[in-house]
Amino acid sequence: MLRKNIAFFAVLFFVPFFMMAQGFKLPEGEKHQKIKFELINNLIIIPVEINGAELTFILDSGVSKPILFNLSESDSVPINNVSEVTIRGLGDGEPMKALSSKGNVFKFGKAKNDSQDLYVVMDRGINFSTSLGIPVHGIMGYDLFRDFIVEINYGSKRLKLHNPELYTYKNKGNRQTIPLFIERRKAYIEGTVLMKDTTNIPVKLLVDTGSSDALWLFPEPEKGLEIPEKNYDDHLGRGLNGDIFGKRSKIDGVRIGDYELEEAKVAFPDRESLQGLDNLGDRNGSLGGEVLKRFNMVFDYGRGLVTLKKNGNFKEPFQYNLAGIDLQHNGLRYIAESIADVNGIIKGEGENSFGNVKILMENRTKISLVPEIVVSAIRAGSPAAEAGLREGDVILAVNGKRVHQYKLQEILKMINDKEGKRIKLLIERYDQDLLFSFVLKKVFDDD
Repeated sequence: MLRKNIAFFAVLFFVPFFMMAQGFKLPEGEKHQKIKFELINNLIIIPVEINGAELTFILDSGVSKPILFNLSESDSVPINNVSEVTIRGLGDGEPMKALSSKGNVFKFGKAKNDSQDLYVVMDRGINFSTSLGIPVHGIMGYDLFRDFIVEINYGSKRLKLHNPELYTYKNKGNRQTIPLFIERRKAYIEGTVLMKDTTNIPVKLLVDTGSSDALWLFPEPEKGLEIPEKNYDDHLGRGLNGDIFGKRSKIDGVRIGDYELEEAKVAFPDRESLQGLDNLGDRNGSLGGEVLKRFNMVFDYGRGLVTLKKNGNFKEPFQYNLAGIDLQHNGLRYIAESIADVNGIIKGEGENSFGNVKILMENRTKISLVPEIVVSAIRAGSPAAEAGLREGDVILAVNGKRVHQYKLQEILKMINDKEGKRIKLLIERYDQDLLFSFVLKKVFDDD
């Protein structure tokens, strides 16, 4: 009996491809299936049913087969026909053992596959859910993109799976269709990056909806892909095989088709983090969710095409970690809150209260069990580091607002609101409450 909680960040997998795909299908005569999704940290979170169990997955165009993580005895998913395999992916760790399972029933709305293959990672240390703030049980991608024409509307947060045999292309001037190259179950597009003091550089980029980042480039000085002088070391995320580190910077822009994004955020992952990628071939990097969310997109793997249309996110500025700290859930903690005002009148429940276990004391105080938010990483030289924040500090309040009333991504947004804003963090360290203050500043100076 198996199940897992996962989430967060560009994960690419290389595994034995001996499994025979049966394919997803819609009911006879159905043209399409609409699915509402959540967009958290630029990642598409979708509902999936596996062998009758309702789960939550990241839609990851960079993964070849569905993968379950963080198995727990508290929940269960029956899986069939199990054998052992080895999986390698991004990160600076070693390849790991996993289970291969065949003949599983997957449902995605009305779309169904009666014989889906999947992988199960047994390492309990792999838990990306803490960084997203919600339970996510796995990732899947290629099988859906292979069997349907997949329309992703980042603006309305809706996914539409089209029957390829019944789909009709729309000829409208506000969208553009460009080639999509499918190689080894992954999709690539060609684009151009605009680097200072060089000509425009053509690049081939992996389309990676499973990455929350904007643009990754692999350093190739001979091609002109050099790390800009203005950069800083950063933790780029976590892959299947461990943490991913590299340099963070920005470039003049990136062009996809006729669309150009100026002052684009870019990361150059360290070579050690790429050791799981056996053969990069002519690939120069990846396009992640912070770029992709600026378009509504139609993926047609069968014809090798992708259609792009700008949406309301297109002109949004790229987001940087101005404070220099990462946060994650770290289990639960008890808090005490007064439920009566100064006159003894009982107050109503707050709409945003996350406490799900409550004890009432003399009808005046409520003790609730809420998520504990901790500093999981801190960037050297950042405003938070210079103010004295440390890894492991428990965040209690941001600018006077108690964090248990907010989702994790809302807290991160509060801490990284805008340049020049003063942030006051109330934290707990060794059973003491401490207050820290710092001002958010630009990560790059103006030229």
